Amino acid sequence: MTGQPGVTHMTVLALFHRSLAATLLAGALAFVLPAQAALEIDISGGTESGVPIAVVPFEQPGAVDDLARIIGDDLARSGLFAPIARDAMPGRPASPDQLRIDDWRAGKARYLVMGQVESDGDKLRTRFYLIDVSSGERLAGSQITAAASADRSVAHRISDIVYEELTGERGAFSTRLAYVTERGTPKDRTYTLQIADSDGANPRTVLESPYPVMSPSWSPDGGQLAYVSFEGNRSAIWVQDLSTGERYQLTDYSGINGAPAWSPRGDKIAVTLSKGGNPDIYVIDLDTRRTTQWTRSGAIETEPTWYPDNRTLAFTSDRFGQPQVFRKAGPDDRARRLTFDAPYAAGPRVSPDGERLALVVRDDRGFFVAEQSLDDGERTLLSRGGGEERPSYAPNGAMVVYAAQSGSGSVLKISPAIGGEPQTLSYDRGKVRDPVWGPFND
Repeated sequence: MTGQPGVTHMTVLALFHRSLAATLLAGALAFVLPAQAALEIDISGGTESGVPIAVVPFEQPGAVDDLARIIGDDLARSGLFAPIARDAMPGRPASPDQLRIDDWRAGKARYLVMGQVESDGDKLRTRFYLIDVSSGERLAGSQITAAASADRSVAHRISDIVYEELTGERGAFSTRLAYVTERGTPKDRTYTLQIADSDGANPRTVLESPYPVMSPSWSPDGGQLAYVSFEGNRSAIWVQDLSTGERYQLTDYSGINGAPAWSPRGDKIAVTLSKGGNPDIYVIDLDTRRTTQWTRSGAIETEPTWYPDNRTLAFTSDRFGQPQVFRKAGPDDRARRLTFDAPYAAGPRVSPDGERLALVVRDDRGFFVAEQSLDDGERTLLSRGGGEERPSYAPNGAMVVYAAQSGSGSVLKISPAIGGEPQTLSYDRGKVRDPVWGPFND
């Protein structure tokens, strides 16, 4: 469980007590499924150390979003590409017949993306081309027809195609984020659970409430979210359908009901419960609703995360005094410690390939998001600010989103998993926290 950005991950009981006190706020619970949330995203950062690529401004109607800008921001966010500035481009071709390849060979770009957008009533037809500058070969290109309102989705789709063609790995720019916002005064506070595009655009409110909301978790098909809500003056885990807004209460035990984590196959949810008097990890079978206790150490054990095998969990425990990360391959398996050389390690998230671990570590400067190899334990920092928490991998494992303090508020940051400068998603009305990256949109 996490609370405000910068709050330590293992102050679980204190966090729940503080959040529970906040539930004394009066007001009605509201569901706002189709509405546009008041979220303004400011994207900055990126990297200049990747492969130089030119994303030429598309030839397009003025009412359409700047597709080239969106594509360039997507590719930069991965850390693998460095889009060149528009004023450094030797031309503005929109199709191969307009391309003077010799002019481009004299510049920095190794690859070039260009395209055209035509409006046809309520439809857009977008043609794009990916060119290898050195050979002049067309590596990819196609026509995408979509609703006029889906112009940003078209841009993300092109980014995915370019990314996969040049890296051999699937792009994750057409995916979504879920996160929690918090605004208002302590006596009049509003919490919202929102989803948005992978770059923070097109936010949509799933739940709005005067009660604290936290720890969203995506179902593997992207159709549902599990989360913790403190409505009714107590914590409970809810599961909500994103297409209909219908929801049901998964747990309502006395004490802590927190940190839901959906299994990769979608058949189980791991949670933290204190119904036995101590915060422990439990796994709930969603077909039978049978609840199985996985940990019994007498310590605080929380923040479960699944390995891709659907049967192994990593989690945070203070069984040796300070928070560290452990793994168990079943309720009867012995817990094995994964982190050793940090005085504090918490908030684990296993990468989609099962080979790495994103987590929060602490040193004298504060809390940082790091990545650790599950093979040799080697660890590298992904963040630099000192007040970060709640990492979550993109479904291709190439990027990590996390919350970070920013003045009196907070922001979301997206860092390349290979390291490099993050891009920042800013919320100007309060705090934004608990980000979690959604699955591929299959």
